[in-house]
Amino acid sequence: MEDVVWRLLLLGAVVAAAVAVSWRRRHVRPAPTQPRTEVPAQLDRTDFSAPQSPWLVVVFTSATCATCGDVARKAAVLASREVVVQEVEYVRDRALHDKYRIDAVPATVIADADGVTRYGRLGPVSATDLWAAMARCRDPQLTTLQCGDVSEGG
Repeated sequence: MEDVVWRLLLLGAVVAAAVAVSWRRRHVRPAPTQPRTEVPAQLDRTDFSAPQSPWLVVVFTSATCATCGDVARKAAVLASREVVVQEVEYVRDRALHDKYRIDAVPATVIADADGVTRYGRLGPVSATDLWAAMARCRDPQLTTLQCGDVSEGG
């Protein structure tokens, strides 16, 4: 009789463990989806300052981003008669972040008069790389549509 009791107790423990594992699997949250981490391929120039300007440099930022201010300062130096530079801060300009599906900052975009992205970079960028990209974009001798690599953070 004791043998039957032990077997029933063992069977009960196994069933309880199986139920617990099954319950745990159903109640564990799935991992979040991965962000796109891309710069937009096209901008609607009317969303930004001076849509008639030949060139637009947009830096998507967030007040909580430690790198964003540095990138925005480097981009600001590019402003000229033909180049408009605009910082698009997340809290202040959330509608633009949402519209262009910006999910990582800083995101720097150089767009031509039609709003086509000619250079894009996620993350920090050196002043030299940014200025060189702008110079390549404005160089009438270049026939390529791309001023530099459209980056995915690298």
